[in-house]
Amino acid sequence: MTLSAKPTQQPAAAPLSEPTPRPAELRVALAQIAPALGDRQRNLALHLEQIKAAQREQADLVVFPELSLTGYFLRDMVPEVAMNRASAEIAELIEAASPMALVAGFVEEAEGHQFYNAGFYAEGGRLMHVHRKVYLPTYGLFEEHRYFSAGRRFRAFTSARFGRVGMLICEDLWHVSAATIMQAEEVDVLICIINSPARGVSGPKIATAETYELLARVFSQLLGTLLIVVNRVGFEDGLCFFGNSMVVGADGRIIAQAPQFDACLTTVSCDLAELRRERLITPLGRDEQLLLTIEELQRIKRRRYET
Repeated sequence: MTLSAKPTQQPAAAPLSEPTPRPAELRVALAQIAPALGDRQRNLALHLEQIKAAQREQADLVVFPELSLTGYFLRDMVPEVAMNRASAEIAELIEAASPMALVAGFVEEAEGHQFYNAGFYAEGGRLMHVHRKVYLPTYGLFEEHRYFSAGRRFRAFTSARFGRVGMLICEDLWHVSAATIMQAEEVDVLICIINSPARGVSGPKIATAETYELLARVFSQLLGTLLIVVNRVGFEDGLCFFGNSMVVGADGRIIAQAPQFDACLTTVSCDLAELRRERLITPLGRDEQLLLTIEELQRIKRRRYET
């Protein structure tokens, strides 16, 4: 007797989930402001004013400079102006900006009463990331290590709207290690907030402004990323901050740049499809040998620190 088995019915395959659609264009507002030193409430009002202006410009993201809520040369005022991540001021800014994304700089007070030069990223009314400045300049006219603890991480995060996002603060951009880690994190957008005073002259340009342009153009092309740099203006402690905030494309081209010395809100439209085109033309991220880098750094670590 032959038994005929019924064919086993295979369960229907689950439909592949579609990736979250992302806008083809990013409108970023560069809030090039002159914060008042140590006056948190005055700076909060200035931020709220700029946020409203960015919303009128239909910006997707508004970016303020380093320590935008406090000013830079704080010295002994650091504990007085410090905030934690749950502070009422930060919550007010995030709510005011929503659903627009927001980046601002503040003094963060963490557990153990350690103080950090920090920047936060919020999106859709939610705090998503805080970066603590890793490289604290303590040379020449700078003395950050006297008042701040150094951050210990370079980490990217995923924005629902703009892909992988990384944050740096000022001196971080001067170190190749930061760029290397951001490339390994596969960032699409890299945001660097700075407080850079005008120093030196290089032909018709301020030397520090020319250096930041060079760093931004080189790193954006090496990483294949959109790079946003926002500097402040105004005077503190006899020093002049030069502005020149900019957005640089993945091809190393400056898409737009704010003027020197003037407080302003500059809104820039960025074609996010350019990232794909540039990565097809120059696939540096694809060809990067990350494991080789890790192995070589482990070897160097053993030679320099373990022998």
